[in-house]
Amino acid sequence: MRFVQIYDTTLRDGSQAEGISFSCEDKIKIALNLDKMGFHYIEGGWPGSNPKDLDFFTSIRGHKLKNSKLAAFGSTRKAGIKAENDANIKSILDTGVQVATIFGKSWDFHVTKALRITLEENLAMIRDTIACLKSRGLEVIYDAEHFFDACKANPEYALRTIEAAKEGGASTVVLCDTNGGSLPLEIKEMVELAVGRLGIPVGIHAHNDTDVAVANSLIAVQAGAVQVQGTVNGYGERCGNANLCSIIPNLTLKCGIETIPRENIAHITEMSRFVSEVANVNPNTHQPYVGASAFAHKGGVHVSALLKDSRSYEHIEPELVGNRRRVLVSELSGISNMLYKYKELNLNIDQQNQEGKRILEEIKNMENRGFQFEGAEGSFELLLRKAYDGYVEPFTLEALRLLVEVKQDGGAYSEAIIKMRVGEKVVHTAAEGNGPVNALDNALRKALESFFPCISTMRLTDYKVRVIDESDGTGAIVRVHIETGDGQKSWGTVGVSENIIEASWQALADSLAFGLLKGEKYIDKGVGNIAGSNHTGDNDDPQV
Repeated sequence: MRFVQIYDTTLRDGSQAEGISFSCEDKIKIALNLDKMGFHYIEGGWPGSNPKDLDFFTSIRGHKLKNSKLAAFGSTRKAGIKAENDANIKSILDTGVQVATIFGKSWDFHVTKALRITLEENLAMIRDTIACLKSRGLEVIYDAEHFFDACKANPEYALRTIEAAKEGGASTVVLCDTNGGSLPLEIKEMVELAVGRLGIPVGIHAHNDTDVAVANSLIAVQAGAVQVQGTVNGYGERCGNANLCSIIPNLTLKCGIETIPRENIAHITEMSRFVSEVANVNPNTHQPYVGASAFAHKGGVHVSALLKDSRSYEHIEPELVGNRRRVLVSELSGISNMLYKYKELNLNIDQQNQEGKRILEEIKNMENRGFQFEGAEGSFELLLRKAYDGYVEPFTLEALRLLVEVKQDGGAYSEAIIKMRVGEKVVHTAAEGNGPVNALDNALRKALESFFPCISTMRLTDYKVRVIDESDGTGAIVRVHIETGDGQKSWGTVGVSENIIEASWQALADSLAFGLLKGEKYIDKGVGNIAGSNHTGDNDDPQV
């Protein structure tokens, strides 16, 4: 059985993505997570380029990596000096790492136009730099920058550059599609050429500018590459790098090629979302394998087939990568969608019962009025439980008043005054906010936290307003969608009204009620009960 090394460059190449900036602490968190997953190499950064990367290599010494080798990145020596005198080489040696990844020029165009040196001097720079680091006991991986463009322009010189890396003592030569403009069949041909010429391990480093970085990486492996470089979630400069969250399951589950330990592939969705959280980037819901929509089904025909056999509309079982199946309910749904949701929520419903059809029609009518339950499974589950599960709302609104004052200096002041009923008790309180919805959220939490302390862990993470029919102007119906999280899970809720405050209230109230329900924090203690006799304490997670 074949084996391919996984080399992660999220901390260096991934951090070059627009909108991403990792702190030193962020990089340590990610490195430890990747080590736990069993990645073979973790590229920590370029110590010669910025103080943050130097800090990382210093700080990571206090953490022992159990599975991964830590690599420092850098360039070949400067022209005209000895490698041991080059500041970049010295900075790599000072990190104390066991692996150095060095990039150099493969393209004669870059050598003569960018570096403005002779082709022979470039070969000497590659050879000398690798030999210097090798003599200090480091494993050296050579990244052949722009190799595929170089091979198209001057194949003989491109091959001479990677031969120079071999002569210097490189353990692996990685062929880089730096501009991301090559296509799979080109990649295959040139990787085969390099593998046949070198006789040492070859790797692939693909960028996604033509949206084929994953395909290029896979075909390079088929052509003989034994190391794949990439990033978690495909983060990277311009259009990104090859996405390891797709490459790893593709290689192992589809091609039968071993990568990270098989048991860890079931945690790849968790890893993907962890890195997106640290990066402060919203997860790509449509990302293959790990996205929230990767195994989401909406059409009634699809769901009907899924109930018979999941293979009918899924290429793998979602649990293999730590994801889960989701059946969406909308105006495109059939009764099969409802039956699936009943089973998922452990609701004991007679499949022949006309009530299911009635609820389905009600949902379709609600969506026709502007509700959308695809991203609001919290509101949808509450709706079903109210109909079938004896669910009792943990709190109800008695009265709400909002004050908005625009001051002379242009500033605005908002205050929400709220009266809530929790069981037999009534609480009356007020709170300020930087806007009416923020004031409402603050007042709601202030009223409820003494009854339900766990609400303090729930945070509103996203708030979106959509005008349903813009032609109605200021009287148009609006849809408010809210994402809420408790640090471990997140869930969506929805509200619809001509009044944006009423729509916001619906979504806010559902968000807290659903968080209480799914966390099983709200149990009958003199203030109500979370569900009726059919509630079985299921472990279904709120969908992230």
